[in-house]
Amino acid sequence: MNEKINVLINDREYNIEKGVTLKELSKLVEKDYKYPILVAKVNNSIKELNYKIIENKKIEFYDLTMPFGNRAHISGLVFILIVAIKELFGYDKDIRVEHSLDKGLYVEANFEIDENIIFKIENKMKEIINEDRTIKKVTVERDDAINYFEKIGDYSKVGVIKYNTNSFMNLYKLGQYYNYFYNRMPASTKDLNYFRLNYVDKHGFMLCFPTVYVNDKIPEYHHHNNIFKVFNECKNWNNLMNINNASDLNKIVSNGNIDELIRICESKLNNEFMDIARNIVKNNSVQLVLMAGPSSSGKTTSSKKVCMALKSLGKNPAVISMDDYFVDREDTPLDKYGKPDYECLEAIDIKLFNIQVEQLLNGGLVKIPTYNFITGKKEFKKQLKLHKDDVLVIEGIHALDSRILTNIPKEKKYKIYVSALTELNIDNHNRVSTTDNRLLRRIIRDNKTRGHNIEHTLAGWLSVRRGEENYIFPYQDEADYTLNTALLYEIGVLKTYVEPLLYSVEKDSEYYAEAKRLIDFLRNFLPIPSDAIAHDSILREFIGGSCYE
Repeated sequence: MNEKINVLINDREYNIEKGVTLKELSKLVEKDYKYPILVAKVNNSIKELNYKIIENKKIEFYDLTMPFGNRAHISGLVFILIVAIKELFGYDKDIRVEHSLDKGLYVEANFEIDENIIFKIENKMKEIINEDRTIKKVTVERDDAINYFEKIGDYSKVGVIKYNTNSFMNLYKLGQYYNYFYNRMPASTKDLNYFRLNYVDKHGFMLCFPTVYVNDKIPEYHHHNNIFKVFNECKNWNNLMNINNASDLNKIVSNGNIDELIRICESKLNNEFMDIARNIVKNNSVQLVLMAGPSSSGKTTSSKKVCMALKSLGKNPAVISMDDYFVDREDTPLDKYGKPDYECLEAIDIKLFNIQVEQLLNGGLVKIPTYNFITGKKEFKKQLKLHKDDVLVIEGIHALDSRILTNIPKEKKYKIYVSALTELNIDNHNRVSTTDNRLLRRIIRDNKTRGHNIEHTLAGWLSVRRGEENYIFPYQDEADYTLNTALLYEIGVLKTYVEPLLYSVEKDSEYYAEAKRLIDFLRNFLPIPSDAIAHDSILREFIGGSCYE
């Protein structure tokens, strides 16, 4: 007689046979999900569905509408895409997953494509999915993995493995192809039938899929030319620096040349601030510079550096932050989950903001607020007055929102969209998420300056992301200038500050799985000391030591 054990699945208790897999258990609750179950959290650790349960556990299952399930869905689709291309066109044909764009991934092929080729690839992917092929995890010796990827010419993977100190590592096998992914993977292709390919140009295409923010359908692709252009400029500069993947950066660190790269990156970004200032000065009608972007993009430092650049051209700018106009914490609106929604426009005292900005532009002396993030109250301790030909710089997540400052003519405004648009990859098939880059920045800053521990930041991050999707990204195309504040070297620096915080998350915490995911991600990068980083760097806004504090 088989031994029985008790498990808690999605907060319901079941008596099951010892040794059953998560895949078998998922059948007990699959009717509660709109999409196929892809992975599970077992006692706060993310597991794939072939994991066997041999003792009492708490289990939560995830489909693509939930962050961990969505990541598995995307990784599985990328693997199917790679295999489809190789089966259609040969082993030497490959892709590079470049970056996210409009709720999808922009992918470049190492061969010229057209709409007919994209149609063939999409159909081949559907064929692989319908064949219900197994995605198998295999554990191999590190040297064997290096030999395999050298043999097939995937030197981006060889570079990643070189800096992996483990004697053994996990690969995934689909058909006759092996690959490395640092995210968990689905057990089978049949559960990944939710995607669409969109042709962009002869070099690349979009892999589109449902997201945790638009999870009822595959969203229609809308091309954002400004963001696409900035990503391409970043990629071209990375090529110029010969740094495209984590291993390229690690090589510079291990050779002792990182200080020079830091100075080059800072010089490049400072040149952009001067370009922005020149654009503003050229337009004599501009009185108001509006700077917006998602959380932890470096808006505060960017606004101050724009001011410095404007001063060097003879202008006298002043800066205010929309964060200082938060309503008192107890008046913060609640989201649909009953939690404070700090991302919505209504979390800002817009009436006071609009009145004071208009007063400032009319030459009035205004007592402006400073928001105390510890007490959750506005404090009125500073006065500000603009003189003739002065420029007012405003930064905040809602600064490009068309619902603010409607009484000020368009020609008096210059709009800047700021984001940390990360173009560095782990390897050709594993990108560095712009969202993860910003999350690392925010964890460090919240801990240093806002009195929040890491679990507080992780708990609120999904709400932050929802706010960005609703209130920031829809206005990015209205910008006169798109500024990329991601620094090529920064992940290695952030690692030294954030790892101790990530390791502080206990295994019984509901945020342990997310902390562990970020730790696994950071293992691909060597640590970089912050000694050579200038005190006016964007990064100092997060790690401390900024001359603007």
